[in-house]
Amino acid sequence: MATDDKKANDGLRKLQQAEDAKKAMAEYRAATAAVDANTERLRALRLAKEAAEAAAAPVKGAKKKPARKAGKAEKAATGTLSQWLKDQQSSGRNS
Repeated sequence: MATDDKKANDGLRKLQQAEDAKKAMAEYRAATAAVDANTERLRALRLAKEAAEAAAAPVKGAKKKPARKAGKAEKAATGTLSQWLKDQQSSGRNS
């Protein structure tokens, strides 16, 4: 009879574990649904705020880039090719 009692207790224990598992899954799904609902609410608030900020922002025109300082390359490029050739010949360079 001891083995019959053990089998009965095992069956009862398995039923209790199954019930506990169902309760745990229900709690997990409820918590997940609550997080998802909160996420959707916050996303809607953020999008509404961004839309309001975009509507309230003044329209910006094209920005002008700041003027760059002339470097050595730009200074050298200001002369013409004929002037450069004359400078090369006067300095003693043969082509």
